[in-house]
Amino acid sequence: MEITGLDWLARTAPDPAAFREQWEHTGAGLALLPAGRHWDVLSVPGRLGRPALDLFGAGVRGPVLADFGDEYIGFLVPAGTAARWIGTGVRCAGEGTWIVVPHPGHRGRGVRWLVPPDGTGRLNDPVLLELALHEAAVALGDW
Repeated sequence: MEITGLDWLARTAPDPAAFREQWEHTGAGLALLPAGRHWDVLSVPGRLGRPALDLFGAGVRGPVLADFGDEYIGFLVPAGTAARWIGTGVRCAGEGTWIVVPHPGHRGRGVRWLVPPDGTGRLNDPVLLELALHEAAVALGDW
């Protein structure tokens, strides 16, 4: 059986079956999931995150979120990364935090997937993300 992005996200919930049922029956298509169990989230300002996302290149990145208005771009990285990350202007969500995630099959204008989870479990490589963020900051010229 092929694992979908929805299946993969549901596995993060304390009760995956209840989570899926609630998510499928809510109109908003948004849910809270705990970070730090299977992945962490590193969120950077949109004006830095968008160019960094472009620098990653197609097919070599994991799930990426955008919040309302693209103010912040959130990269899903391996669990434990948030506890070790050092960087100015980066919001880290790891163990003990919860994040809002959109349903991977719904398109919206609010919180949405720029790169939805595909069910493989692939996450963004923190080392490559750091390099992309540095390169994007240099390109912006004012970081």
